[in-house]
Amino acid sequence: MLWQWGPLRLAVVALILIGSAFADNAAFDLSGPQVEVNVTRAGKTLPISQVPNLQAGDRLWLHPDFSANQSVHYLMVVAFLRGSTNPPPENWFTRAETWSKQVRQEGIVVTVPKGAEQALLLLAPETGGDFGSLRGAVRGKPGAFVRASQDLIEASLNRSRLEKYLRAVRESSSADPKALKDRSTLLARSLGIRVNQECFDRPAEQQISCLTQNTDQMVLDDAHTQSMVASLTTGAASDLIGHVSSAPMAGGGYYSPYVGAVVDVARLMSSFHTAEYQYIPALALPEHGDLNLKLNNPPSFRKPMSVLVIALPPVEPAQLPPIHAVNAEQVSCLQKVPLLLPVEGAPLVFSTGYAHDVVLHVNGTAGASADLPAIADAALGGFLVDTHIFSSASFGPEVSGVLRGAWGFETFSGPTFKLCNAHTAKWTIASADPGGLIVGQEDALHLESTAAPCVDQVTVKRPGGKTQKTAWKLLNANEVEVQLSLKDADPGAFALLLQQAGLSKPDEVPVHTYSAAARLERFVLHAGDREGVLWGAHLGEVASLQLKGVHFAPGDLSQPGEHEELELAAPKDTSMAGLQAGEKAVADVTLKDGRVLHLPVSIEPPRPQTTLISKSSQPLSSAEGASLNFASSDDLPQNARLSFFLKSVVPADFPREEKIEVATADGLAHVMLSLSDGSLILQDSQTVLAMLDPLKTFGPSVFGPLRFRAVDGSGAAGEWQPLANLVRTPSLKEVRCPDNPEKPCTLVGSDLFLIDSVAADSHFSHAMPVPPGFAGSSLTVPRPMGTLLYLKLRDDPSVVNTAALPVLPE
Repeated sequence: MLWQWGPLRLAVVALILIGSAFADNAAFDLSGPQVEVNVTRAGKTLPISQVPNLQAGDRLWLHPDFSANQSVHYLMVVAFLRGSTNPPPENWFTRAETWSKQVRQEGIVVTVPKGAEQALLLLAPETGGDFGSLRGAVRGKPGAFVRASQDLIEASLNRSRLEKYLRAVRESSSADPKALKDRSTLLARSLGIRVNQECFDRPAEQQISCLTQNTDQMVLDDAHTQSMVASLTTGAASDLIGHVSSAPMAGGGYYSPYVGAVVDVARLMSSFHTAEYQYIPALALPEHGDLNLKLNNPPSFRKPMSVLVIALPPVEPAQLPPIHAVNAEQVSCLQKVPLLLPVEGAPLVFSTGYAHDVVLHVNGTAGASADLPAIADAALGGFLVDTHIFSSASFGPEVSGVLRGAWGFETFSGPTFKLCNAHTAKWTIASADPGGLIVGQEDALHLESTAAPCVDQVTVKRPGGKTQKTAWKLLNANEVEVQLSLKDADPGAFALLLQQAGLSKPDEVPVHTYSAAARLERFVLHAGDREGVLWGAHLGEVASLQLKGVHFAPGDLSQPGEHEELELAAPKDTSMAGLQAGEKAVADVTLKDGRVLHLPVSIEPPRPQTTLISKSSQPLSSAEGASLNFASSDDLPQNARLSFFLKSVVPADFPREEKIEVATADGLAHVMLSLSDGSLILQDSQTVLAMLDPLKTFGPSVFGPLRFRAVDGSGAAGEWQPLANLVRTPSLKEVRCPDNPEKPCTLVGSDLFLIDSVAADSHFSHAMPVPPGFAGSSLTVPRPMGTLLYLKLRDDPSVVNTAALPVLPE
């Protein structure tokens, strides 16, 4: 009951209710006045949009942008704070009458005092005793304004990320859904935004609208933003507010960091007002030298009149952006236009102007260096580098570059990137197929060179000089994949022309094509086996395989995945003793056209082999009133646990990484039993106990023969062996019989459709079949002999089972 909670818990309830109300008013979509601000430090002046933090001694120039015909005079107060428990001195407050001619024309200059930790800007309608009232309010409850400063800074920074994302998505003019998805994904990565992936399943004309809905929940946590807004402890009241704001009822479980900060500051300001003033938060969104203010409530000019509370950057050491390369191993070409360096880790680099004058500092191997201007682009997911002023002559083929720039008044150094300088290069064909490129099909060729990142275009040069551009892609720092259409090509020589960015002459690579032949990947043969599997392509051209004097003839050909598999078998009377596990040899593969291809082969270890020693089943649950006895020891009730002992034959000791696979005959249901999950238990080094719960493992619709085999740690599987016949069983309760012995009885239970037929004797002289689709809970059956009924189950109708049931009068 509430009266048993005490004052603190009642306060929690009150704050939860208040928080829920403010959560719906977090839009901040009303435009407020503008204030021009710039900051001067050590003789250097920056606009407020480029200043992430203030320091003692900084000179702030502030110029409120109110029109001359403003009907209400606003007083501007600049206040500095020094923590939640230490009221600031009176001289840390500066008063400015925004309607005075001097302030309108020249603005005011204030200096950040030593010891200050936060800076606030208050805009209040003039009342006569306004300055003293505002100063007294701040000095009387500094903790409330410190907390407001933090929440406003956090909300403003997160709002900048959100607006950057929304603006970029709305400006997208592409009608291509894939382009919109790629752009949105990069924006989300750069800005730390949650994207609703379901939007991309909608029609193209609805995707942008979907991506810009529910904006309050898009902003994700960002460690860099949090580090710029230091946490404070302002006593029990602040702790209470902090805990409530993180509770699901108050929104912590449902809102983004942006909305969470907005809810906190709105709740805090709403509870702090006087007869003269009420305080409303204003988000400050810097743009160049202006603070653009956003309000979530219209100001009031009647008592209590509204005071706009605006947070200036925190007074603290600079928190440099922790940006890092998306792929540290990626190599970029300096001649590519545009040159994009993907980065992530600091969304504020993309959403604010704090990072400015950024360059890519390029270092060459011979001591040469260059600074190339770089601009952060959230939609592209990194920094765009202007390479027009780069002179490649002073640099070698492989260079490196590091992002450098200013973060406010401080300098920072970002990640280092691997770079490539375009140069004439030698190309080699990687992973060449034994049969080369085959005419009559689509194929791909892999070329390796240190100049791979600078490839800009690939052209096929046919005999006679005819050229045609072809598709290609960069696979890694040293390799490109070239797509070749050889459907109409003739066997013979041609060339590939690889054009690098920034070079006038392409590199020429000679290539040769051949008529169709098999492509061989590997031949898998286990020691002791007479059958192996050849992997590759066009294996229908294989006539035979010879390995250390053993002849293998082709059998079934299949394509289970991207490659073909050809079964090859040696004659039954052939000795396999010469092919021992681990032995390496070269197989001669003869094609139907007479060509012979050579394939290195390593003989795999013998397949694992186990034997079944014994098995038993234990019911996991019993049906009320029934005892179903199975006539066949091979039948396994679905609701029973099967325990079976296996002995390892190959190898002699059961390996700890070996598993036992149990599956249905059709292979549609299977499970791996292992020592690690407890479904296998070693009795000794050779013998293992296996346990299987069919109903839990396979579900209620699996039945029929089960088989097992051993699977070793490498995935090699032994031969399948029969294990049991899985049957589903009904739940039988009782038999009700009338007094007249000539009339049949009624069997009561559930899942009776699992019965095939019922009889009163083992010969099934007068059996009563159960029709397909029977869904009842009672079934007409012959009068039992005593308490026994004879049943054939639908999953194994060849076996006659018995059930001992209570026989009751109707």
